[in-house]
Amino acid sequence: MSGPAAHGPLEGPARLYATLFLAMTNFMVVLDMTIANVSVPHIAGSLAVSPSQGTWVITSYAVAEAIIVPLTGWLTRRVGTVRLFVLAILGFTLSSLLCSLSVSLPMLVVARIAQGLCGGPIMPLSQTLLLGSYPRGKTGPALGAWVMTTLLAPIAGPMLGGLISDNLSWPWIFYINIPVGLVSSAMVWRIYRSRETPTKNEPVDGIGLVLLVVWVGALQLVLDKGRELDWFNSTLITTLSCVAAVGFVAFLIWELTDKHPVVDLSLFKNRGFACACVALATLFAVVFGYIVLMPLWLQSFKGYSALQAGMALAPMGLFSMVMAPIVAMSLQRVDPRYFATFSACIFLLIYTWRSSMTPDVTFMDILIPQAVLGLGMSTLFLPLTAIAMSEVPASQIATASGLQNFLRTLFGAFGTAIAASYWENGITRHHAILTESVHNGAPAVPHAMSTLSTLTGSHQGALWMIDYTINQQAAVLALRDYCSRAAIVVLLLAPLIWLTHRPKPNVDTSQAH
Repeated sequence: MSGPAAHGPLEGPARLYATLFLAMTNFMVVLDMTIANVSVPHIAGSLAVSPSQGTWVITSYAVAEAIIVPLTGWLTRRVGTVRLFVLAILGFTLSSLLCSLSVSLPMLVVARIAQGLCGGPIMPLSQTLLLGSYPRGKTGPALGAWVMTTLLAPIAGPMLGGLISDNLSWPWIFYINIPVGLVSSAMVWRIYRSRETPTKNEPVDGIGLVLLVVWVGALQLVLDKGRELDWFNSTLITTLSCVAAVGFVAFLIWELTDKHPVVDLSLFKNRGFACACVALATLFAVVFGYIVLMPLWLQSFKGYSALQAGMALAPMGLFSMVMAPIVAMSLQRVDPRYFATFSACIFLLIYTWRSSMTPDVTFMDILIPQAVLGLGMSTLFLPLTAIAMSEVPASQIATASGLQNFLRTLFGAFGTAIAASYWENGITRHHAILTESVHNGAPAVPHAMSTLSTLTGSHQGALWMIDYTINQQAAVLALRDYCSRAAIVVLLLAPLIWLTHRPKPNVDTSQAH
């Protein structure tokens, strides 16, 4: 993706201000990927929906962002880098206001879709503008600022979301974007308006885009609404599944034969690129699903506040941020496949560990595995990105990077929906099994009923306490099931890493995002 580098680098205070406001804008967009995670119970309660329905707030944003990313290059050539970036910030700011004012789940989901559509181009464009603002060979500070905000935002998201939800109300997690968006858009326009890139009328793959929206949207609705509508016993779910399947096949055929595809699937002819992309996207889906489930479980069944849940999850991001620069500096000396394999081993260890946890786990029992998981995260994304980008010609780096980012974001949305649905189904299944054991006269039941009746003062109170305990047990058993399945997925994916090739030294991945 070309930037305003033809105008020469910025100098003096202008470059400092540009770095500050571009990094701040990137931080805002990445923050919104995770800030709602710990706020889902608050949102669900406020809008009178279930927590699993509340996760639509996360998946709708991710799907919209995934759909728009492949169009960023075309939009840049049609509108101009600077103009598109400023319009995207303003659109993101407006949609954040609409999110804050939402009074129903459909209204909030529509606003989040708009937010994702506007936020998608901001990450790659902020990187493009930053690189064009520094002299060639001195882009280290620019990339450092960009990477730092990309790593810091997911850490700050859960903690900030928890702090705001507990002490103010959930709409404020979106209100805080408004001053940042307005100031950033004004400053970026002031600094870069004379550095606009040339535009040209270029056709867009309209049919490919429509097919992409149809099959992705239909599949996401199936994943989000399936449990609520009893899956394939519902005519709507069956119809949407058929639409998703037919749309996906038609999309594949069209994109492989069109001269200007919206998603260049021909890159998957390269085995190394395909394996690295599939491994990265699927592992991200598994991890992101876990990241969404943990705060739901901690708040709904462990009694954690949103802030406490955010603090329990924070070590993962902190460890990633500390380790990422070390990993980056080591990639030229160490085969990235070793890093990626190490990461897979970490994931396998943590998911196996989590698959045996009990309802009485302590805060430290949550905290320590999160820190270890952060070590796995820091040795996954950059190495697999380096491997994937090394497998394609230099002229296709930007296209390949966009495709990789598209898959990672899309799989993250699908992974969230699958994880939420699997967990909800698991809770229902385990609750039924445990309840049946109680009704069949387990030896401890009469004594427990007598003790609880005395404590609560009524037989009904005792039944409520037993049902509460069953719910806690069912929730942790369902979470254990998810972690054990995630461990199996990681184990099956690990061999893909070694179907790639070791990158040649000095591979340029600066355009990867």
